[in-house]
Amino acid sequence: MTDSPAELLQHLLEKTRAHGATAADARYEESASLSVEVRNGDLEGVEREESKGVALRAFVGQRQANVSATDLSKDSLDALCERVVLMAKQAPEDPYCAIADASEIATDFPDLDLDCDDTADAAELERRAKEAEAAALAVKGVKQIDHAGANWGRGQTWLAATNGFSAHRSSGSTSLAVVAIAEKDGNMERDYEFRTVRKAGSLPSPEFIGQTAAARAVARMGPKKVASQTAPVIFENRLASRLLGAFIGAITGPSIARGVSFLKGKVGEPVFANAINIVDEPQIVGGYGSRSFDGEGRRVVTTAIVKDGVLTQWLLNGPSAKQLGLDPNGFASTSFGDTPGVSTSNVNIEAGALSLDQLMAEAGTGLLVTDMFGPSLNPNTGDYSVGVSGFWMENGQRAYPVSEVTVAGDLPSMFLRAVAGSDLDIRSASNSPSLLIPGMSIAGT
Repeated sequence: MTDSPAELLQHLLEKTRAHGATAADARYEESASLSVEVRNGDLEGVEREESKGVALRAFVGQRQANVSATDLSKDSLDALCERVVLMAKQAPEDPYCAIADASEIATDFPDLDLDCDDTADAAELERRAKEAEAAALAVKGVKQIDHAGANWGRGQTWLAATNGFSAHRSSGSTSLAVVAIAEKDGNMERDYEFRTVRKAGSLPSPEFIGQTAAARAVARMGPKKVASQTAPVIFENRLASRLLGAFIGAITGPSIARGVSFLKGKVGEPVFANAINIVDEPQIVGGYGSRSFDGEGRRVVTTAIVKDGVLTQWLLNGPSAKQLGLDPNGFASTSFGDTPGVSTSNVNIEAGALSLDQLMAEAGTGLLVTDMFGPSLNPNTGDYSVGVSGFWMENGQRAYPVSEVTVAGDLPSMFLRAVAGSDLDIRSASNSPSLLIPGMSIAGT
């Protein structure tokens, strides 16, 4: 490839139109990553990856097709343009497919400072991982470290479409993670700590990462059983974002258009307790999910998805908006070689007034969930169950660790009873403070 990425994309669009496409969009990506893992103070593995590729989508009337390639030679790319148009001509008609109108596309691209200032230095990543592992092993009760690793990654994306949209995005991150295993009387428990940041200076010290993972694992030693009952459940902030994820999935345009959502018909109605607000902010400087445009090139704005408990709108891309007779609202997503889906950017349940200790005091006797696995969700009814472990609470305080517990309820009523804590911790593109849900079914012994 001798052209710049932007020139390459324009060439692909022109060639695709020349083969008979009525519209097209194209994407060029390049990325690099480095990961290091250590074990018992020794370097266990180093992985480096670099990739480049193009993805191309062509429309022929109301038909569309997608192709992608990593061979960037002229002959390969010319064949790609011809092939995608032939595929589109043979695809079934889709009355809802289209690219954004020229009047809808984003033209203002503020600097969101999404690049990482770290470098791909294996020796430095190894140092961090070794120090984190050593800090975890130094905690009394820790038997071994299941994982200690550090990562760096950076990627760039160029996009263009026949509607005039053209943009470039660059982003990167660095991370550190430890999984510690504690042992007592032959029984083992594990827990973890990790952080991913844009800027290396924001990364907590390796000692903090290791010690936190170890302390959490040690605290879980000697778990007891609990009797089956109905009681309050608190989902710790690190896990509560998974409930937020289930909610987001239920309000996406494609789910509503297919009629497979437990929240269909709920726009303009209370879906959370009236103290709950959920806001999507796409243009946070340095944000984990920040973007200046959505996956179809449309403008994005800060959106109060839930305001005082009331659902304000569906999350729409172009096709689902057209199917529902609504206007797209900047929530389209796209990944390499796929048709647009739906996604949020930086979405958070806003912090409430009560600290975690105050939520526990409010709950009295119940369950504090600190780990969960194998959730089951019926998307039509919202019936929800998940295996969990954590701590049994008595008199508003942690009494003892518990494991092999299942909690269950239906998400619509759970959301309406939810109480948000004040401990919102921004660790990813989707975050929640701890959530207290009164009256959940707990299945134990």
